[in-house]
Amino acid sequence: YDAVSTQQVELVLTAHPTEVMRRTLQQKYNRIGELLSEQDREDLTPMERELMLDELRGEIAVVWQTDELHRTRPSPVDEARAGLVVLEDVVWDAVPRFLRDVDRALIRHTGRALARDAAPIRFGSWMGGDRDGNPNVTPDVTREVVLLSRWMAAHLFHDVIDKLRRELSMEVCSAELRAVVGDVREPYRELLRGVRATLAATREHIEVRLSGHQPDERAIYVRNEELLEPLLLIDRSLRETGMTRVADGQLLDILRRLACFGLGFMRLDLRQEAPRHTAALDAVTRALGIGSYAEWSEEKRVEFLVRELKNPRPLIPAEMEVDAEVADVLETFKMAAEIGPESLGAYVISMAATTSDVLAVELLKKDAGVKAELRVVPLFETANDLQNAGQVLRELLSIDWYRKKIGNHQEVMIGYSDSAKDAGRVAANWELYRGQEEIVAACNGVGVKVTLFHGRGGSVGRGGGPTYLAILSQPPGSVDGSLRVTEQGEMIQAKFGMPGIALRTLELYTTATLQATLTPPASPKPEWRALMQELADVSCEEYRAVVRNDERFVDYFRTATPEVELGDLNIGSRPARRKKSGGVESLRAIPWIFAWTQTRHLLPSWLGTGAALAEMAERGRSDDLQAMYKEWPFFQSTIDLIEMVLAKADMRIAAMYDEVLVSEALLPLGLELRERYQQTVTCVLELVSRKELLERNQVLKRSIAVRNPYVDPINMLQVELLRRVREETPDSERLRDALLITINGVAAGMRNTG
Repeated sequence: YDAVSTQQVELVLTAHPTEVMRRTLQQKYNRIGELLSEQDREDLTPMERELMLDELRGEIAVVWQTDELHRTRPSPVDEARAGLVVLEDVVWDAVPRFLRDVDRALIRHTGRALARDAAPIRFGSWMGGDRDGNPNVTPDVTREVVLLSRWMAAHLFHDVIDKLRRELSMEVCSAELRAVVGDVREPYRELLRGVRATLAATREHIEVRLSGHQPDERAIYVRNEELLEPLLLIDRSLRETGMTRVADGQLLDILRRLACFGLGFMRLDLRQEAPRHTAALDAVTRALGIGSYAEWSEEKRVEFLVRELKNPRPLIPAEMEVDAEVADVLETFKMAAEIGPESLGAYVISMAATTSDVLAVELLKKDAGVKAELRVVPLFETANDLQNAGQVLRELLSIDWYRKKIGNHQEVMIGYSDSAKDAGRVAANWELYRGQEEIVAACNGVGVKVTLFHGRGGSVGRGGGPTYLAILSQPPGSVDGSLRVTEQGEMIQAKFGMPGIALRTLELYTTATLQATLTPPASPKPEWRALMQELADVSCEEYRAVVRNDERFVDYFRTATPEVELGDLNIGSRPARRKKSGGVESLRAIPWIFAWTQTRHLLPSWLGTGAALAEMAERGRSDDLQAMYKEWPFFQSTIDLIEMVLAKADMRIAAMYDEVLVSEALLPLGLELRERYQQTVTCVLELVSRKELLERNQVLKRSIAVRNPYVDPINMLQVELLRRVREETPDSERLRDALLITINGVAAGMRNTG
């Protein structure tokens, strides 16, 4: 009971550009899904069934003639609006329904109901706050997105309060409530009339601010407690007057929504890369004539930062002249200081590597006067940074000022995308596992509770996979009643697009977190750890030998896949590359995975695995590997996901891209990669003691078998269209449209983009 009641899982929606389908079409497909579901009802009259079929035919006809492509690139505000729509349409109603299920289960098994202010699952967002590599996310954009989110909360609470007011027509109430509303005939309605009016005023206040004007001085709701107070008064009155059943109805749902969403609706995280903070402080120290912060040693930086954090006076000169990038960083913190309470979540530092990276953000926060809660969260992404994460935290937590500031709770984010692109899937998985162990040990060693924030994508190559399996395969102690996870791109629609699936998603997260907390897996045996390290080393070496060191690889990648053409999809506001030039290292993880998924090669998700398993077999370690697979959830999860990827890949299709698009000089590399794939399949099947892929998962195997005949022709069209587009034929614009539609089609068939 305690574990459920205190559980804190937060799902953070991000605008990572992996959703290729237009929102218009998503809504139409959702309606088609609802109609198909209704057709299964046995109580429909013949007329009702015929009317439903007519509507279904109409929806299909409209879809057939609707443009499938995004014609303009979305702005960060557009992305945020799309995220808000998903929460408004589905999740807003799914949360109270889900919590009623939890409530009933707790009563059945423990005899105690779920507390009305318990919120096992909450929602956050990066949409409009993630400025890492996205010049389109400005302080003004973030401010607008926060206001939109607060407007949505006021709007939705206004509607449910109005429904509650219509329900509570009773005349009898408690003396406490009567003292507030006076001698009126319908006391509950009288109180709720004022609540509804204040919510309407809050909504109008935000609309005026969004229009760029200054609103009038009127009473509005700013903090959750202001809305909570009258609702709790009603709750007490209902229970005191014997109306418990009514109190446990609509009112309880509203209280639970308030605990989950609050008046901020989705708390917005801010994200920026560490070098930008270094550059900002370097500009400050130079302006003050005390040297170059960027050139100081780590020890000198930490000493300076701690001293300034303890100093009450402001550090940054008010009229300091800086370049545009530094100004953007400083303005972001000023904007955070102006935003009201309960709208911001965490400040995530991408590419964090040192103690000073965290303290730098704390100093910039202090100097800007940020009073609202804004947790500072380092994000460790590359293999090297993950290896050093534990030591960085030990140094950080040894600073008295910092320990007092965080209140014995540290949040740390780990990145799955860049670590996998850097070292390959197997090596990255092991570094992530070890990194989590070190992070947990560093925090537990000084009595600090840690929440791990998992930056997962949808595809296996970016840390995706079945939710339940992923959570249960984490290191022991890493899921201690709290968890944050990103939900990105197409996974938002896949997991929350329809009510039944949204309920299932909430159930999976809650159950897996509960199980991992109460019955964590045992620590792996020392000999397994050693063998896993050997596997990771060989796998990483093989992966980098191809991706980094083979001089043919970049040219092959750009000709054998539609990587270059993906930029025309207009599916995200963020550029595909961190830099305009450069090789694979400059490419973001999403287009890196997206391109290989299109050709059905799925190379980043398996490359290096076969070589590592083959080498361990040659060393006589096959029995040890099989024992690890049977008894260690982490290793089993790693191999099972790779098996799934191998089953989804299709080297016949990949070879077709080579034959049509790749120069003769690069064809041998494609052949070598397909041979490595076959080696990986053989080694995985030997390890899991099965004759064919997905032998134990017939549902998924059947799903892939059903999908492939539809996807194969789209791939064939794509190859030919790529050839013609690259030749720049006179019809290239129409051909490019056709090409982009095939990219959408393959993405839908493969169920993943990035």
